[in-house]
Amino acid sequence: MFPGQGAQQPRMAAGLYGVSDVFTDAMDTAFRLLGSEGAGVRAAWLAPGPAEALDDVSRAQPLLYAVGCALGRLVESWGVDPAALLGHSVGEMVGATLAGILDFADGMRLIKDRMRIFADTPPGGMLAVAASPAQLAGYVTGQVAIAAVNGPRQVLLAGLDTELDAVERRLRAAGVTCRRSRARQAFHSPVVAGAVARSAGGWAATPLRAPRRLVYSAYLGEVLPDRVACDHRFWADQPARAVLFGPTLDLLLSRGDFLLVEAGPGQGLSALARRHPAVTSGASAVTALLPVRSGADDDDLLAVRGAAERIRAEGHAVRTDR
Repeated sequence: MFPGQGAQQPRMAAGLYGVSDVFTDAMDTAFRLLGSEGAGVRAAWLAPGPAEALDDVSRAQPLLYAVGCALGRLVESWGVDPAALLGHSVGEMVGATLAGILDFADGMRLIKDRMRIFADTPPGGMLAVAASPAQLAGYVTGQVAIAAVNGPRQVLLAGLDTELDAVERRLRAAGVTCRRSRARQAFHSPVVAGAVARSAGGWAATPLRAPRRLVYSAYLGEVLPDRVACDHRFWADQPARAVLFGPTLDLLLSRGDFLLVEAGPGQGLSALARRHPAVTSGASAVTALLPVRSGADDDDLLAVRGAAERIRAEGHAVRTDR
């Protein structure tokens, strides 16, 4: 499982940098592919500053994509071949890369375009709400939209700051629990429709291939078909479409018992999955490659080793010499 916007943290997975050759090579390649902007992104990543410094699209998107792919490559280097891939928001691009739909170099080029194009969208954000989509129907007005459905009563709204502020006041007045998410752009809402249109050319110029691994698309709520995986428009439109992570996880866990491995900063997707009936019943399980919060570098190493041991316990011949 690969997280998306909002999961970013200062120094996320930095404890693996310079220690794991596979992880380090992937990150260094990402910074090189970013060209003149690579040094700034790397410095922001490694700085121990406030979390807000990474919240803008120009920092969060390249780092989430690069870290997700680097962690995925690390697990692959252990000799582990995942049964399925599932991403949230930009995490679906990570899954597409590890499934062979697009090359990492093309992914970084597209992310570089996104850094520039989406930074110019009108001021907006996202609001996490403890309610069902049906309960929020009366609050989805103007350019405020349901951006993500993460669980039965876990929804993200997105929209212009002014409109989202008004919706937040109404929800709080009605006694509904909500809080602003860490995003400075209104991803997955009509606010970014213009940016999506401007990014379409970059996707049209990108070679796409049928996946060599099973990908569960949180934009479709089902397994990604080959024909859709090769559709440039499908990928270009994603930043303006709702993420259906909860329903897609439901589908995945209805089809078998799995060890869910979160490959990205924090454990937000793990927290969602741990509340799923298939996990609480013991049929499926969850582990994460990184700690809940970035801290000492040793914490990253301990988390990775713990995840490797959990995967080994499932019967995989995990090789962690790299």
